[in-house]
Amino acid sequence: MEPTTLLLILAGLALAFGAGFWLGRRHSIRLATELAAAQAQLRSEEALEVERSLALTRAMEQLDLRFHELAGQQLHDNLEHFLRLSREHLGQHQQTALSSLREREQAITELLRPVHESLTRTAESLREIEGARQRDFGSLRQYLTDLRESHASLQRETRNLVQALSKPQVRGQWGEISLRRLVELAGMTPHCDFEEQVHVVGADGALRPDMVIHLPEDRDLVVDVKTPLDAYLAAAEATSDEARGAALRRHAQHLAERIRLLSSKRYAEQFASAPQFVILFLPGDQFLAAALDQQPELLENAMRAGVILTTPSSFVALLKAVHYGWQNVKLAEGAQQIRQLAEDLHGRLSTFRGHLARLGGALESGVRAYNAAVGSLERSVLPGARKFVELGVRSERPLDELEAIDTAVRASSAAVPELPPAAEESPDGTA
Repeated sequence: MEPTTLLLILAGLALAFGAGFWLGRRHSIRLATELAAAQAQLRSEEALEVERSLALTRAMEQLDLRFHELAGQQLHDNLEHFLRLSREHLGQHQQTALSSLREREQAITELLRPVHESLTRTAESLREIEGARQRDFGSLRQYLTDLRESHASLQRETRNLVQALSKPQVRGQWGEISLRRLVELAGMTPHCDFEEQVHVVGADGALRPDMVIHLPEDRDLVVDVKTPLDAYLAAAEATSDEARGAALRRHAQHLAERIRLLSSKRYAEQFASAPQFVILFLPGDQFLAAALDQQPELLENAMRAGVILTTPSSFVALLKAVHYGWQNVKLAEGAQQIRQLAEDLHGRLSTFRGHLARLGGALESGVRAYNAAVGSLERSVLPGARKFVELGVRSERPLDELEAIDTAVRASSAAVPELPPAAEESPDGTA
């Protein structure tokens, strides 16, 4: 670039700057003048604003004072009006509430009446239940007292019974009484169906079985009572299993010894009508069961020795069978008596039939004689009597005609049946 051109440019710039500065200076002066005028106007307006603020403050104070006066009066009036309206509304509300309360109270009363009645009945029921409970409790207490006394009495009686059964004589009497009650229960009669304490004398001396039961066809059944209870009672009082087992084994051994002794008496030889066995009666099923638990072969050994072991349950069945046999014998005897009565009645009926036949023959002869007499009357007598009537003879009683008897005497067509001959009885008692 050339220096001249540069100078021209710098000169242009300097001229432009100078013109700008001058123009800016004029504008600054005008702005300063306008600013001073604006500040003066602002100060004037601020003074007016202060005056307006003071006037407004005074007006607000006066307005506030007046407002308070008016507000107090209005509040008082409103309060009076509110209180008056409140009293009126409260009175109406109280009246309405009181009426509603009465209605609700009545409704609640009606609603609660079933509940009250139910509670009353419940209270009465509770009183009755309580009374019944007290009575039942008293009865229960008395029952428990009686039960305790009964238990104590039972213990005493059990102790006395155990002490009594420990005596052989008492045990024997108990067994004999049990045996007698069983035979009576089976419907047997003493000295007819059975005998007690029968005394017989044999080769080995005197024997006296406890009972001899009579069977049909003059047969007898020998019964002996045994009550081996020493070891059994010891087992019942044992406090350990070992002691109880040892006592029960002794009980089985005692029963086996009784079987051996009873077999050695040979009752079948002393009673010719007795079978080849004897009945050993134990007065309790538990005695035999306890012995069989220890020696199961005891029953079979006894049967081999000619001894039949029985207890009340099995002995009753045996007695019932014997009683049934006697009933059959009595029925057979009754049938024989009935046949004898039938034969007698048959003979009497035959005799009566003969008499009745002779009476029928006599009646038939009488009818024939009567008919002949009527015919003779009609032929020989009445014609002459009618002639008297024709001749004028009158009678108060007319002559009526007699009729002949045409009914014949009925003959008996049924003959009295002959009875069959009596069948001979077989050896076993059957016809």
